[in-house]
Amino acid sequence: MSKKKLTTEQSGELLKVLKTRFDKNMNRHKGLNWEKIQSKLEAAPEKLWSLNEMEETEGEPDVVDYDKKTDEYIFFDCSPESPKRRSLCYDYQSWEARKANKPESNVIDKATEMGIELLTEEQYRQLQELGKFDLKTSSWVKTPANIRELGGAIFCDRRYNTVFMYHNGADSYYAARGFRGMLKV
Repeated sequence: MSKKKLTTEQSGELLKVLKTRFDKNMNRHKGLNWEKIQSKLEAAPEKLWSLNEMEETEGEPDVVDYDKKTDEYIFFDCSPESPKRRSLCYDYQSWEARKANKPESNVIDKATEMGIELLTEEQYRQLQELGKFDLKTSSWVKTPANIRELGGAIFCDRRYNTVFMYHNGADSYYAARGFRGMLKV
């Protein structure tokens, strides 16, 4: 098996999982057709590999939108709580700056390895319109350059039936904070 390609059996299993999730959560993708999505996925094995990475870390990826201009389906991590890719600081620069108790990695490098992007704050809020996510956890989101340049990074969660955006030092990490990804297919 190549590094970023699933076996035929793995692809088949993942497609079954994605279709089941698609059928179970129609409110996330009204008007979208699974057969068209599956056809796009089968034509893009590297994207299927990335979705498998999301699935393996319990992100429960699902289709949440379709971009007519680019003819791309948009998948988000839709797990109830932040996926099992936690205890990570924000980026390599912040990871490198830590002198003690370095976490395993950082969210930017981890997302890149997986072939996905971090959700932006806007995308995170879009996700929260589809359900209630991160009631006990939080998720790093893509941080604007002006905040990052000053040493900070932002994360979001949902508490008191409200979506909050907060800040922290980019080098911080917590067992209850992970990140949610996005993939266009």
